[in-house]
Amino acid sequence: MGELEYYVVSEKVDIFTADDQRAYHESFPFTKWEHLRTEAMEAIAQAGGMIKYGHSEVGNFSMDGLDYEQNEIEFLPVPVEDAADQLVIAKWILRSIAYKYGVSITFAPKITAGKAGSGLYIHTRLVKEGKNMMIGNGGLSEVAKKAIAGYLNLAPSLTAFGNTNPTSYFRLVPHQEAPTNICWGDRNRSVLVRVPLGWSGNNNMINHANKLEPPVNKDFSGKQTVEFRCPDGSANIYLLLAGLTVAVRHGIEMENALAFAEETYVDVNIFSDVNKDRLNQLSRLPLSCAESADLLNQQRDFFCKYDVFTKSIIDGIVDKLKSYNDKNIRNEIADDNDKVLELVNRFINCG
Repeated sequence: MGELEYYVVSEKVDIFTADDQRAYHESFPFTKWEHLRTEAMEAIAQAGGMIKYGHSEVGNFSMDGLDYEQNEIEFLPVPVEDAADQLVIAKWILRSIAYKYGVSITFAPKITAGKAGSGLYIHTRLVKEGKNMMIGNGGLSEVAKKAIAGYLNLAPSLTAFGNTNPTSYFRLVPHQEAPTNICWGDRNRSVLVRVPLGWSGNNNMINHANKLEPPVNKDFSGKQTVEFRCPDGSANIYLLLAGLTVAVRHGIEMENALAFAEETYVDVNIFSDVNKDRLNQLSRLPLSCAESADLLNQQRDFFCKYDVFTKSIIDGIVDKLKSYNDKNIRNEIADDNDKVLELVNRFINCG
C-alpha cells in the first residue's frame, strides 16, 4: 500500500488560514481543498482503488501570492501489481479534478526550503496462505526482520527508482520527517524503515486512548506492515515496487540478515544532538541522483539476478540519473532561493 502526499496550489486566500507547517488533520475551512480530496477519493474508489482514508497533511504555506496546501490519501494493502496501478490511476484522477477546479496539484518531493516535502511511503505486508507473516510469537517475525534487512541492504540503489530527480535530495534532510540514514525502528519517524503501531496479539489501543471505550477482544495482527520512507512523488512506481519486491527476496535469502537487522535497529531520534554517536555509526542515503546512479551500478546484480530487471533497464535508469549532473547541487544552490525555485519549477509536474 502507498501513502500519496501532494500539494494543492491555488490563489492565496486570507480567510481562516491554517498555522504554517501545522495543518496535520486540519479541517475545512482552515484547509481549503478538502472537497477536492473527497471528490478524488470517490473517483479513485469507483476506478477500483482501495482507500484507507484521506486527510490534510502538515505542510501549508503561502509564497508569491499562492497558497500551498498539503494533503494525503492512504491506500489499503493489495497485491503488489494492484498497488502500483492504484497509485498511478490516483495521481491521474487528482490532476484531472484539480484542472476542473482551476488549481494545480504537485507531487514534487520538495517545493521550498524549510517546508515539508511530499513523500510516497510504501507499506509492505507479506502474506502466505492468507496469513500475515510479519508477526510471530507476539512480535515482529524473523521473516519481517529479514525483509527489513533486504530493504536496508539495497536502500542505496532503491533510491534510483524512488527518488528520481535532483529535488528528491533536497527532501532527504534532517528534521523534515524524511530519512537520511539507513536504519529502522518502531514508530520512529527519523528512520528509513518504520514499524508502525503495534498490531501483535490482542491490542486495546482504543481503550488506551479513551478509558470509556470497552476493550476489544480481537486479533489485529493481520494489519502489521513495515513502512519504507524515502520514496517520493517523482518515483517510477512500477520500478519502485518491483525493486522493493526484489529487496524483500534478497533479505530473506541473506545469510546474515538477522544480524544486519539487529545492527541497524535504532530506538532513538537520530537527529537529536544527544544521539550523534549513533547517527555516525549508520550508513547514509545518497545525496544526489548522480550518487544514486553510482550505487545502483554497484548493486545492479541483485536486481538482475531474478530476471525482474534487465541490463538495459538498469543502464537506462543510470544514464537518466547521471544526465542531471547534480553531484554537488545541494551545496551549490542550497542558499540561492532563485536557483532552488528554478529547479523546483523544472520538476513541479514530476511523477
